[in-house]
Amino acid sequence: EPTVRTELMEQIPPIAIFLQESRPKFPTAFFEYLMPIVVRYLTDVNNQVRKASQEALLILLEQDLVAQSDIENKVCPILLDLSAPDSDDEYKVEAVNIICKMASMLSRTTVEHMLLPRFCELCSDGKLFQVRKICAANFGDICNAVGQEATERLLIPKFFELCSDSVWGMRKACAECFMAVSYTTSPEVRRSKLSPLFISLISDTCRWVRQAAFQSLGPFISTFANPSSAGLYIREDGTLSIRPSAQDMNSNSCQPSNNITLMSSSANAA
Repeated sequence: EPTVRTELMEQIPPIAIFLQESRPKFPTAFFEYLMPIVVRYLTDVNNQVRKASQEALLILLEQDLVAQSDIENKVCPILLDLSAPDSDDEYKVEAVNIICKMASMLSRTTVEHMLLPRFCELCSDGKLFQVRKICAANFGDICNAVGQEATERLLIPKFFELCSDSVWGMRKACAECFMAVSYTTSPEVRRSKLSPLFISLISDTCRWVRQAAFQSLGPFISTFANPSSAGLYIREDGTLSIRPSAQDMNSNSCQPSNNITLMSSSANAA
């Protein structure tokens, strides 16, 4: 029964946490028995079971309970199969969604070598606009996961494609994550490539795209500032914050901190 398998998936994370705490007594129980079930249910015929398995996997990754070998040899291959060009549409949409969500929890090497090539392919998926929409909405997170070099070499060309997509929702999603993408690039790329691209979004024929671009204008401009002098930095939760200077800290040492926080476009897209 699908309901039984769904309920089982919901119990996997707490069992895994218990096993981790009792590892001397159960050194290999999770890897031998539970992890294979999670991986197998990622391809279950029932969508509720698959959803429960995906949620369980994300919790396990967030809690750092999955071994690197299992990620590379079991989890990633399944997701690559599900997101292949000839894969079922429903499976492909689910796979790209989970790839984007887990990217921030994996090592940069794993993301760049195993998942980034497929992500770039999915950005150009001409069959399903839902796939491109997920890629556009999570583009900033993928850039942050792989770093500046891979972003400028592989992702920026795909970002240009998405920013000129025929579906206005794609262009709107790009406008919303523009600051996060810009923050990952070098000042020269921001000036020579991203600035003209942003102007095209502000001048877009769709008012929803223009509105999203204007809302991202301030955060995008902030990425041109020198962090050491302006005090601008990106928090782990995706917000753009201003760190008080040492002089301000001394003058207000008896008063609570008055940091100014601006929600980044990637946070808004989430």
